Amino acid sequence: MVPKKNSGTDEYRTGPFLYRGDQVPSQTEDQAFLTEPTGPEDSTWKHSDPWRVMRIQAELVAAFDALDGIGPAISVFGSARAKPDNSAYEAARELGRLLAAEGYGVITGGGPGMMEAANRGAHEAGGLSIGLGIELPREQGLNPWVDLGVDFRYFFARKVMFVKYASGFVAFPGGLGTLDELFESLTLVQTDKISGFPIVLMGREYWSGLTSWLRETVVAQGAMSAGDLDLFSVVDTPADALAVIRAASRTPRSGGMGRR
Repeated sequence: MVPKKNSGTDEYRTGPFLYRGDQVPSQTEDQAFLTEPTGPEDSTWKHSDPWRVMRIQAELVAAFDALDGIGPAISVFGSARAKPDNSAYEAARELGRLLAAEGYGVITGGGPGMMEAANRGAHEAGGLSIGLGIELPREQGLNPWVDLGVDFRYFFARKVMFVKYASGFVAFPGGLGTLDELFESLTLVQTDKISGFPIVLMGREYWSGLTSWLRETVVAQGAMSAGDLDLFSVVDTPADALAVIRAASRTPRSGGMGRR
């Protein structure tokens, strides 16, 4: 990545590096990786991409080393935009407390909003609060309730960790990032990459439009099976979410990335 001043950011972190002032990069590592060549004569990728593979490998190895041995954990997703006075924020905080009391670590994206709330609840209850951060142009740093944090340059490396070290997912109201993580997890369960893996949607009112569309349009047109609607549970309270996770923990698991 060639450093270039970005006047909108005074400080920028990526991996072990800190940039300030004129040294703030103009692109994230993911942006640089996914940028198309400018034309047939542009062969710079032949030199940069092979070396980038080594960086990706190092990122995965470092994350495996950091997270190995954390014990059972639940990945919690949700909007980074939620404020502490939001009722869903308090529900995520309560879920973090309940999961910690049950002996689960809590894994989030390490950012603000719902992620902060779940990390906060786990931390306050004396549980293990884990944050998997990502290099983004407008979001920097992990929330203050993270006990164990790992920062990633690449989204796909980070996604591996959300699944490999989790025993289930809980999705609070969120936007595109939450939907991305939700559907990726559903695909892994549907294709038997992981099994006995609970996926819980928190908030019936919020998720009702999505579940209705899946049932009335996607299933109705034959693009998915009616049984796929059973891959997730929709609940309204943290206690109900924990009940789903408890029930799944009594179901034998086979195969999948979630097992180490």
